[in-house]
Order: sequence, then structure tokens, then C-alpha cells
Amino acid sequence: MQTSLIALMSAWSFEVLAQDGLAAEDETVLDTVYVIATKDQLKQSLGVSTITADDLAKTPVVNDISEIIRKMPGVNFTGASTSGERGNQRQIDIRGMGPENTLILIDGKPVMSRNAVRLGRSGERDTRGDTSWVPPEAIERIEVIRGPAAARYGSGASGGVVNIITKKPDEFSGSITTFANIPENPEEGKTFRTNFVVGGPVHEKVSLQLIGGYSHRDADDQAINESDSVSDFPAAGREGVINKDISAKLTLMPSMDHEFDVEAGYSRQGNIYTRDSQRAPNGGSQDRLTELAGTETNSMERRTLSLTHEGFYDFGDSLSYIQWENTQNRRLNEGLSGGAEGVIGSDLEFSKITVDNLTAKSEWDLPFHMGFDQNVTLGAEFRGEWMHNPVSIGQEITGASSIPGIPSDPDDRDPDAEAWMQGLYIEDNIMLSEDWMLTPGLRADYQESFGIHYSPSLNTSYQMTEEVSFKFGIARAFKAPNLYQGTPGYLFYSRGNGCAAGYTLSGGCYVVGNEDLEPETSLNKEFGVSFADREGLAASATYFHNTYKNRISSGQELLGYANAAETVGIFQWENVPEAVVAGFEGNLTYPVSENLSWTTNFTYMTESKNKSDGQPLSLIPKYTVNSWLDWQATDDLNVVFAATRYGKTNAATINGATGAELTNSEPRKPYHLFNIGLKYALNNSFSLSTGINNILNTEILRRASGAQAGANTFNEGSRSYYLSVTATF
Repeated sequence: MQTSLIALMSAWSFEVLAQDGLAAEDETVLDTVYVIATKDQLKQSLGVSTITADDLAKTPVVNDISEIIRKMPGVNFTGASTSGERGNQRQIDIRGMGPENTLILIDGKPVMSRNAVRLGRSGERDTRGDTSWVPPEAIERIEVIRGPAAARYGSGASGGVVNIITKKPDEFSGSITTFANIPENPEEGKTFRTNFVVGGPVHEKVSLQLIGGYSHRDADDQAINESDSVSDFPAAGREGVINKDISAKLTLMPSMDHEFDVEAGYSRQGNIYTRDSQRAPNGGSQDRLTELAGTETNSMERRTLSLTHEGFYDFGDSLSYIQWENTQNRRLNEGLSGGAEGVIGSDLEFSKITVDNLTAKSEWDLPFHMGFDQNVTLGAEFRGEWMHNPVSIGQEITGASSIPGIPSDPDDRDPDAEAWMQGLYIEDNIMLSEDWMLTPGLRADYQESFGIHYSPSLNTSYQMTEEVSFKFGIARAFKAPNLYQGTPGYLFYSRGNGCAAGYTLSGGCYVVGNEDLEPETSLNKEFGVSFADREGLAASATYFHNTYKNRISSGQELLGYANAAETVGIFQWENVPEAVVAGFEGNLTYPVSENLSWTTNFTYMTESKNKSDGQPLSLIPKYTVNSWLDWQATDDLNVVFAATRYGKTNAATINGATGAELTNSEPRKPYHLFNIGLKYALNNSFSLSTGINNILNTEILRRASGAQAGANTFNEGSRSYYLSVTATF
């Protein structure tokens, strides 16, 4: 591993993939295809969507930038699994591939903090995801990359990539923003936050930047879901969270051709508990969870330190980084097995899982002419993950049971696990003619557990006329098994309800990790057409089809028995043969007048299922339509009216962990939301944004904690009012 890392860093410099998105006002790079168009037309292009700082100011997010990312074509919210457990911990799902297949980047660097959260039997995590580590007001833009182009980013990008790019002032300046959101329903939590960004050149060759923020969202009231509950212990509402963020960046420019960034950051997210649990708690646990409501039961701390170098040479450009990321997940101990799994225990003691990630990447962008104008991208990447996890290996093996190779006493098991992976890739942008670009690519990744994995890709675009262009792409993407799935000492135990259906196991069953798991792979295909004229009218439509193989799931095939009486079974995580995701996405931008524009995008899923049992891969609507009217009423006043329509969301009919039929598969009915926002510049130093979210007060309640809720597993907030004030200097 040391030799590999040294070899990687000796190639020190690359053009970061973050710069494959919007680059300039009138010319931009989309998936390495050069396109001339207006800025508004390029914000929703084939396979790429861009959210700007201006968008975030016009329609501020309440809690997390995932709220605006979900409004891009091909993107939705979903829980970590179809079980409905932890249903209010919703995360970004791109093209129906699930949150675990969405790679989150900050300034082009991977964010892996959610890996510090224990993975449950059904594949769920009690995590808010990795989109809230940067204050919204510190973001310059967010790039959402979907489809075959995302395969270039390596493991975890099968669905797509979200790249959060922070502000970098060209001159010394600063801003302070305060935000408040007050729901009309007093049972819903209020939100308050304050953020600042200050920095710029302090010397001819030195720049300094400081970003900080504090955000407080109250928890929903314990009784918020009582009126629509299907259980005696109503499901919890949305938990509160307190975010604290601080980061500093020092930029050195020794010459016009070189730039170095040294960056350090610290963030802390502490929850405000709402008595949520993975499973419906029993009588004694119910009292304990009720008493804990309103307190902090878990926290996530993230520390980063990185060095980045960007170079400009006669033969090409480069940018490189090395980053250390440390995440500490501290929480009250939870049950590991059966009905107590994911329920806070009676000891009320805290334990901690620590994950360290080391990532490094080097990429060179080299233009040349050989028969055709070409631009070759060469890259190398290293990802290392080290986990200290004395918590999840705590399941005891009791009675006369034994499992080969796993000590019965958890104290005898190794709490440390690691995985590291190296990748090399090449991509060539070949300009076959003025109108036709061909982009073949190949990535090779090596990990000790599964060897070498190849990810070939082929993208092409053709400008048929001045207004009409076509794009086709095909790529093989992958996701490596995580450290929970591949660690044998990480056990689940069930007295029966968590065991695979079809077996008579009076003593229950164990589910063990599997060191021999293959990486999940997907063959991603897309075909799109776009139209854009000089008057500002733009439209596009894309068909995507992903064949998903070796998906990792909790095992349903009996491996053997843990006791001589053959009453206790042994199962393990295993690769599911095949699943399929397919659908359409598109957008339309119409300039109604010089100061008024109308933008609409849609996502329509034709398939999203495990082909072996027909079950959905994630809880997402059949279709989603987002529409905006953006009116620049005066030089100082902007008004945005937005509407979203969500189609029916179908629930699973079979328990994903056991294969047994579920008693409630009630879908979530279609619903719509309407919002209005105003942004007003008071003067050169002060601006304010205000508005109303969910104008028609379409409140959606969560019906139960898990599978009994069907698809009604989350809360959608009622009407709320927000106000944001920004001071700049």
C-alpha cells in the first residue's frame, strides 16, 4: 500500500473533475463536450445540472442543500432502504440507484462521513447523509452529474455525483447571513442559522479565507404523527439538529503557473432526539425513548486537512490533492439484534465509531492533435479507509451456538477494519469534426478483496443543427462493499422475524459479514436530445437504463447451522443477481419576456426493481415535475414562484431482509407543493430574501416506524415562512 501511495503522489497534479461542469458565462464544459449556449440554458443540460449561489439566495434551503438538489431532473429523496425504517433520514437518490450510490464531493474531494454510521439488517443507516457539511451561504455552485459520465469518478458513483463547490473571493470581501424559518404548525421544528464568509488576497501571492456557520433546527413535537398513526406508539417526526462549521483556506501563488491551497475544517452535527428507532420499541423501551426526547443522543464530528496544487503548463493543466478526513460517530448504545435492533438501550452509555479516510488524486489534462484535435485526461486515485468499531461487533453468540471463525466473546474480535483501493483512468475527447465529439474512457481499480475491476465508458455528442444536438453514453460503474458488509465479526441475530422466510429455525438465526463479496456493478446507458436557440428557448429529454448486477443485500440462503440441533441458522450478506432502473428525464426553459422566464423539469421512472423478486430498489415517486417562474420585477427585486408535483410512491410488498410478505404495502398518494420567494437588494451592502413554502399547507405525516407504514414513511412539512438577511462588505 505504501509503494502504491508513493507512486500515486509522484504524479502530483491534475485538472479536478469538479471543473467538468459550468466554467464560464458563455462557454462551458459538459462531460468534456464543448457547447456554446447561454448561461441559463446550460444550468439544466444533458446529464448535468448546476445550482448557483444566486439560486440558493433566491430560494434559500431551510435545513440542508439536499432540499434544492432534489429538484433537479433525475433526482429524488429517499430513505436508505425500502424498509421504511429511519424514514425521516432522507437523502439524495439519483436515477433510482439509492443514496449509497450517490457520491458526494466538496470541492472535488470525496466525503465519506456517513460510513461511520452502522449499517442495519435492511441496509438502512441512521444518517442525514453528507450534504450538510458546508453552510449553504458559503457555496458558489452545486454540480449534479448523472449517467455514464459519473462512472469516471470511481466507486460509489453508479447513480451520480454531487459536487459542492465553495466560494473563493477574487478580492477581499465578506458576508454575514442570518436565516429563520417558522412553520405554521407549532408541532414542527423552527430553524435558525447564521453563516459568514470572509477572505480574499492579503498579499500579491497569498489569499486567506474563513468560513463559519451555526444552524439550529428544533425537533418536531412527539405527538406530530399521532393523528395518522397505525400503531400504538406513533412514529417519530423529523429530529432536530445543531450544526457547527468552521474552515480555513490558505492559498499560495508563487507564480502565475502554480497555486497551492492548504485547508483545514471542523464540523459537528448533534441531534435533538424525537424518540425515533429503527424498530418499533416494546413497552419498556417506549418510556425510555419518550424521556430522551429533546436531548442529544448522537453526534457526528468531521475533521479535514487537505493540500491541493493546481498547475498550468505549455503542454496542459493539472490539479492534485491529498486529504485526510476523520469522522467520529458518538451515540447512545443501541440494540444489535431482533426487535431491539436500533433501539436505544437501558444502560444510556455512549460509544463511538471512528473512521479515517485518506484520499489522493492526480489528474492531467493534455490537449494535442493527432489526426484530430484531442484532449486526453490521465488520472490516478487512492482511497484508504480505516475504521475503529468496538460497537457493531458487540453481538454475543449465546447458548450452545457457535459460528466457525468468529469468537463467541465480542471482546475477542478485532474492532479494527480497513480497506484501500487504487485507481487509474484515461479518457480521450476526440473532435471527429466541428459537430461530433467522441469520448472513450477506461478506469481500472484494484482492491485486495476483489482484485482488479474495469470500468469502460463511451460517450458521444453530435451537433446536428445549430439548435439540435444528440448525446449517447454507455459506461460500467461500480461500488465496492463497505466495511460492515465485508467484516465477518459484524453479526446480526434474530429470534425469527429477521430470518429468511421458508426455513424452520426455532432458535433464530445469525447474519454474518462476507469477505468474498463482489463489488456492485451497473451498466449505465443513456440517450438524449437537446434544443437551444439564440432567443433563450431550451429543451432536452433523456432516456436512461441501468442494469444493476451483484447488488449487495442481506442473505436469504441458508449457509449452515450454528448448533448441533440445527435450530439456529447462519446467513450472510450476498450479491443479488440483477436489478434494473430505467426512466426519462428532461427540462424546458422558456423566456416569456426579457424579465420573466419559465423553467420546468421532470423525472419519470419506468422501472426500478430487483428482477429476482420484483421489489422496488428505493422509495421514490413514479414521476416528479418541478416548475419555476423567475421574474426580475425591478433591478432590485426578484420573485420566484415554484411548484412541484410528486406522483404515487409504491411500497415494497416483501420484506427485504427476510423475503416474507408484508402486511401493509400502502403507497404514498400523489401530492404537490407550491412555494413563493422574493429577493430584494436594499442597497449595495444589504439584501433580504423572504417567502412562503408549501403555500397550500399540504402536510404529509409518517404513519409508522417501519414496514407497517408502506410508503408513508416520512414527514413533509406544512406551510412555513422564512426570512433571510445578508450583509456584504
